Amino acid sequence: MFVEPDADPRTDPALRGDERTVLTGFLAWHRETLELKCSGLDPEQLARRAVTPSTMSLLGLIRHLADVERGWFRRVMAGQDAPPIYYSELDPDGEFTGAVADAEVVAQAWTSWRDEVRYAERFVAETGDLSVTGNHRRHGPVSLRWVLTHLIEEYARHNGHADLLRERIDGRVGE
Repeated sequence: MFVEPDADPRTDPALRGDERTVLTGFLAWHRETLELKCSGLDPEQLARRAVTPSTMSLLGLIRHLADVERGWFRRVMAGQDAPPIYYSELDPDGEFTGAVADAEVVAQAWTSWRDEVRYAERFVAETGDLSVTGNHRRHGPVSLRWVLTHLIEEYARHNGHADLLRERIDGRVGE
């Protein structure tokens, strides 16, 4: 196990509850899992690439998920003019290519990710109905319910990547 069950810092999602409670519980658990998988590592370890030619790293995943949170909650759901933090048209893979072994880059990534998570949590808490819609440039109207479900899927996929990356760094495996 990555961590013994009694020492696991994550909050288990509710086994019973309304839709909002269950969805936000699973999303919180996956966010906490990302933090757990990255815990105790130095900048070099966080920036270590999976395998050549991949640019994927744990630090890249933190940066990517900061932009994912920002895109879905600020741009799509809140309709804000919130440009991406790490990628651009000129550097569409910037979340990963800019994930370098530097303490300031690591600190900025965690700050950005935590800021975007806090914004998303506030947005969800202040939105009464999960049916409220935002507008996605390709998909058109999407509901908050759909966005929450999509974010759970996004984190679940990337936490699987994080499992493999962490195992390559120090051999730790499991939830």
